[in-house]
Amino acid sequence: MLRNGLEPWHLLVVLAVVVLLFGSKKLPEMARGLGKSMRILKAETKALREDDAPADAAAAGTAQSTAAPQQPAADRPAVTPTNVTTSAETKRAEPTA
Repeated sequence: MLRNGLEPWHLLVVLAVVVLLFGSKKLPEMARGLGKSMRILKAETKALREDDAPADAAAAGTAQSTAAPQQPAADRPAVTPTNVTTSAETKRAEPTA
């Protein structure tokens, strides 16, 4: 009965209906949006797997460091802030003779 459930002409009919409903100008935008969504989904699932990997390794008995995770370089300053004296401040501080 449903030996060949999805034949090539079925796909052509579906494609024609999609083009008629959305128009040929909207299809590239929809494809771009779908591609971006798929990339985001892939990145999130990869991040979840990486987050689970250390937990699995700790459960298996391997030694893991308990140090706090480091902040990304963009969040912290490149150098430690110090007191900086400007040239105007040094001129005021110097006694005039």
